[in-house]
Amino acid sequence: MTEQHPSPFERGTDGPKVIVVGVDGSDTSMRAAAYAAGLARRQRALLAVVYVQPVMTAGAALGAPVAEATDEIAQEIVAQIREATDRSRGIFDIRWEFHTFHGDPYNGLVKAADQLKADAVVVGASEQAGHRIVGSVAVRLVKAGRWPVTVVP
Repeated sequence: MTEQHPSPFERGTDGPKVIVVGVDGSDTSMRAAAYAAGLARRQRALLAVVYVQPVMTAGAALGAPVAEATDEIAQEIVAQIREATDRSRGIFDIRWEFHTFHGDPYNGLVKAADQLKADAVVVGASEQAGHRIVGSVAVRLVKAGRWPVTVVP
């Protein structure tokens, strides 16, 4: 008789317990957040909303207020989430957290998913034409093969 060991990916539960969604304020990322919120509600999972603040060393070197601009985007995203949460209070209850990471979107989301022990990652499809050739963040996350990844158009 062979001894069975639990899979390193199984945490002893049915369905995801932590869903990470990447947001950047774009329409596709906000649709991804709405989709992920629905998943989190149905699964009674924690929704970890992640904004990756880009590090723009060239802009910062020229004196551009890069950190202030990205902080404003993060604050706007949190305000939108709070507003949506307030509107749905009593109808839908969703547990959520907001996290900010620094760096490029792909590496920031990988770091977030690892640190938060994500069971699933949701991102919006890229709207940039060049990503069809080079590869978008979503494609790179799927190719990493570390979590189930849902790409929302």
